[in-house]
Amino acid sequence: MLRPEKAHLLTPTGEQTEDERLLQRHERPAFLDSDPWRALRILSEFVEGFDALAGLGPAVTVFGSARVGPGDPTYETARTIGRLLAQAGFAVITGGGPGAMEAANRGCQEGGGLSVGCNIELPHEQALNAYVDLGVEFRYFFARKTLTLIQTGKIRHFPVVMVGRDYWSGLIDWMRGVQLKAGAITDRDVDLLRLTDDPDEVVRIIQTYARDVPAAGSPTEEAEIRG
Repeated sequence: MLRPEKAHLLTPTGEQTEDERLLQRHERPAFLDSDPWRALRILSEFVEGFDALAGLGPAVTVFGSARVGPGDPTYETARTIGRLLAQAGFAVITGGGPGAMEAANRGCQEGGGLSVGCNIELPHEQALNAYVDLGVEFRYFFARKTLTLIQTGKIRHFPVVMVGRDYWSGLIDWMRGVQLKAGAITDRDVDLLRLTDDPDEVVRIIQTYARDVPAAGSPTEEAEIRG
């Protein structure tokens, strides 16, 4: 692996990304002068993100490959799921990029819902797709990737739906056959994951959760779909 000062990540305009500049070594004076300001910029990304999404209401996050296009089964499935979720009253959140993310945002718009993209500065391929109603831009990847650790009980359980049995079954089998046997996880951890091929079942799982979760005094509820 290249050391950070040698691993140059460039944006489409040929400039270094903010993550690359953050990791790059500096002489002591530059380090002291620049890093406190970077910390404030990182803080501002969290504040901007929370502020933009605070009033969103019930929402579902859809994860998926950027490297599929219209007509691909994965793209069309994500588009259908986005439309069904919107029709069921949920906003749809993606990374805002192309592929399955675009498909979910597109389906959400077609279903009359609020389509959200949380986009990240990358060296290639990532820009907000044309089907995003509310876009939030991030320079630093970890600001977008702050984890919601339902496994540890740090937050309330919410559904994690994995779409595509053929795609995900090998991973689930490995988790049960290797991680579970090694004691690294429990049956309860594996049971957090719901596996299906049916977009209608995806929506039913999330609707059941939304119906059973008390609404009064609770923060914005969020489910997660990986496809």
